[in-house]
This record gives sequence, structure tokens and C-alpha cells, in this order.
Amino acid sequence: MANELERVRELVEPITADLDLDLYDVERRGGTIRITVDTRPGSEGGISLDALSLATRLMSRELDHEDPITSQYTLEVTSPGLERTLRTPAHFQREVGKDITVRLTGHAVSEGEARRIDGKLVAADETTATLLTADGDERVITIADVDKARTIFEWGPKPKPGKGPGNTKTKNSAKTTSTSKSNTPKSNTPKQNTSQQKEKQQS
Repeated sequence: MANELERVRELVEPITADLDLDLYDVERRGGTIRITVDTRPGSEGGISLDALSLATRLMSRELDHEDPITSQYTLEVTSPGLERTLRTPAHFQREVGKDITVRLTGHAVSEGEARRIDGKLVAADETTATLLTADGDERVITIADVDKARTIFEWGPKPKPGKGPGNTKTKNSAKTTSTSKSNTPKSNTPKQNTSQQKEKQQS
């Protein structure tokens, strides 16, 4: 399966380059091949629905032609959203300067230490990431020891003391999905998404 995903990456990376987009991630979740694309690092604003739809059509056509996946699957092309999953060294390097939350694997934590670390990502390389915690301490973690990590998006000021829950801003997760061959997302959402069902034809 790893070789199949590597082949998918090889096929879609030139497409994202031609569209001046960044291939953020390629992963498989059950029967879904998820390709995450974004604007180039340092760009203002996120990816548009039109760009996402165009990328979906071009990638779908290329994967249909090259047929790199041996089983039936659903192709999902999506944007990272406001809170981005951090899985690779490149992900950490891209998000330097932002607040993140990290959960370490159990074997990477000594007895009495917390598995979760929150802080500002101040440095990252191919093997480690450095977080500046609220206490002012710098914590260097090994990326291979990370169980889960993501950026933190501030949804608004915290409610003032004594204020009720009506002043608390809630986070809504939105996704736009299309299962037809013609993908036209219907709304602009924090996390944009299109998907297509791929079925293997029996010869």
C-alpha cells in the first residue's frame, strides 16, 4: 500500500505544481484515498473552491488513466482546514511560528510527564520540533515520537469572567462532498472537500 500511495503522489504532484498549489499530504483512510492540497507556503488566504474543483478533475483523470490503486476506492481531494494535522517534518517546518498541540506516544514519555504539550512552534527540522510553552520553557520533541499533532486556531476571545455560555464561540466542522463524476462544491467552508467514487471494472 505504501508503494501505491507513493505512486499516487508521483502522479498528482506535477498537477499541483502546474496549478501553483502545494501537495500537503497523501494518505489512505480505509477505502478512501485522501489528497490534501493547499496554497503555497507564505500565500495570503486559502485555496479557492474553483482551484480545488479543478485539481480534483485533473487528478481524477490522471489516476483513472494510470490506475495506481489495485482495489476500489473513493478519491477525496481536500484542503487542510483552519487547524492542520501535522504528520511529517515538512508539515512542522511549514507551521513554524504558530501555536500547536502535540500528543506524544506512550514510550516517548517518562513516568510523571504529560503526553500532551501545547505551545508555539519555534523551530523544526527533519527530525525534531521545538515548542515554547506558556511557562517559557523550550521543549524539543522527536517528530517520530509524535502520536498526533495539529495547529491551534483561535476562534475568538475567551468569555469574560462571570459571563454565561452564550458568550462562548463554538467550533463547527464543515465539509463539502460530492460523489458524482462532476464535482461542484456547493458552499465555501473552512475545510473544503471533494470526493469521487472509483470502481474497478472486472475484465
